[in-house]
Amino acid sequence: MTNNRFSKLALPALAGVVLALGGCATTSTPYQPASASNKIKGGYSEVQLASDRYRVTFEGNSLTSRDTVEGYLLYRSADLTLAQGYDWFSIVQRETEHRVERRVEPDPFYRPWYGSAYAYWLPEWRYYGRPYGWRSWYPYGGDPFWTSHIDVRTVEQFEATAEIVMHRGPKPEGNGKSFDARDVVTKLGPKVERPRP
Repeated sequence: MTNNRFSKLALPALAGVVLALGGCATTSTPYQPASASNKIKGGYSEVQLASDRYRVTFEGNSLTSRDTVEGYLLYRSADLTLAQGYDWFSIVQRETEHRVERRVEPDPFYRPWYGSAYAYWLPEWRYYGRPYGWRSWYPYGGDPFWTSHIDVRTVEQFEATAEIVMHRGPKPEGNGKSFDARDVVTKLGPKVERPRP
């Protein structure tokens, strides 16, 4: 009888947890256009500054590493260069923004039995201990039994931006800021994660 009652309660609870986690972003940002309708936050965008000049941006979510964000920015720059009919591009200006947010939230699974309205009425004990003599213990000292539990999370996000100039013909040798677009697409293409349908 106990197992039957447990299974009746466990199945809806398990379904609720699965649905709740299904709505969360549990993967890094794939190579996708930035849009509010995306399942996973982030993606690439570009602004045309001149006929051969663009500002390209890739924003990752909190699970996307800096290397991935910068790699996808380079890949998008090459992809855009080829789509516009050019052969190579040079990076004029580049920047990676690193945002750090600390979230302090109450532990959703912990609620003190006495409730927050009775914080003034918390107990206090006096005891004698050598070499200090009589001392007091009160719950504001950080005892996990009496204090509220909190969850502190650090969330990091990266956004890389580059201003690129596109060119036709062979890429000049010896310039570390110039990239052959076909070469970049060939080398980075297999590592690029596309969005799942």
